[in-house]
Amino acid sequence: MGFFNKLFGKKKVGEKSENLESIEIEETLKKQDEIVEEDKSEVQIDPKSIVVKHKNEKDDDQRVENKENIVDEKEEKKGFFNSLKEKLFKSREGLFGTLKSFILGKNIIDDEMYEELEDILIQSDIGMDMTIKIVKELEKEVKKRGVKEAKEVYTVLKEVMTGFLITENNKIYIEEGRLNVILVVGVNGVGKTTTIGKLASKYVKEGKKVILGAGDTFRAAAIEQLEEWAKRSGADIVKSTQGSDPGAVVFDTLVAAESRKADIAIIDTAGRLHNKNNLMKELEKIHNIIKRKLGDHKYESILVIDGTTGQNALTQAKVFNEVTELTGFIITKLDGTAKGGIVFSISEEIRKPIKFIGVGEKIEDLREFDTKEYIQAIFD
Repeated sequence: MGFFNKLFGKKKVGEKSENLESIEIEETLKKQDEIVEEDKSEVQIDPKSIVVKHKNEKDDDQRVENKENIVDEKEEKKGFFNSLKEKLFKSREGLFGTLKSFILGKNIIDDEMYEELEDILIQSDIGMDMTIKIVKELEKEVKKRGVKEAKEVYTVLKEVMTGFLITENNKIYIEEGRLNVILVVGVNGVGKTTTIGKLASKYVKEGKKVILGAGDTFRAAAIEQLEEWAKRSGADIVKSTQGSDPGAVVFDTLVAAESRKADIAIIDTAGRLHNKNNLMKELEKIHNIIKRKLGDHKYESILVIDGTTGQNALTQAKVFNEVTELTGFIITKLDGTAKGGIVFSISEEIRKPIKFIGVGEKIEDLREFDTKEYIQAIFD
């Protein structure tokens, strides 16, 4: 047995070898020990009778590598979330900090508390209609849950306001194996061209072939700005001269995208909200061109909104929603506002999801909107 123990690293009878994993081997070892106890004779081992299953060092390395990757992903996500909290500092310390200190400073839940809460919400770009909905729902939930202490109301308010955010279809729809179109609309000055450039950069980094369509042919320098973003992101661009027909540019963009086998076409448009009739005709024409090209395939029609403009942004959203078939929003400059209530107003009143939020100047500061992360970043 000395030879057997030395060969397989067995230390004691019944103690599992550090070099063996197979249950069959353990059972075989036990039987051999019993034979030795009976006849005290040396056991002759047939190597063919035992299958030794050694640990696969490559598998071990892979498991370690996978574990490290999981840790790295968790750390990256944690860092990404902490970065979001920092970017939304103004909103967290402004509107939501005020809400928290107000509610936690109350001793009783009464009508006066709800009235004061209304005032805070209205002043925070949430708007009258949305404020009434929030407070009414809050009162109902407080009674339903039997909440007695004012400090517990803040948690209920957090859940109530979260419920007003649209969570369905809040990702930009990209289908493999065909041309995907993202039509981007919005008034001048909201960061529309910059947003298009950041989207292009994101998708190019993901390995997509992207082509940009310079459909804003009216604003001075719009074409040049988009061309610069095309160079920075590595996307192609289709453009014409200033003052040319936007519909023709859109058509040429789609033709070029098909011929070049592009995955995504992102189309810029003019933002002349002051003339609603012209805007309606122009966007209707562009939509018809896209529909004829794509057939039954759906496409994204995204409105870019400046988060610092408050209720004016809601007015823009209502107008654009009338003249075009919006599929969602991108809200920019949220790092620059201490109010932030427009996020809730837009989502609830227009009933369209927020796809991305802009929280800074860097390309990575255009972030996919995650309801849970956003709520946690501004409430906690």
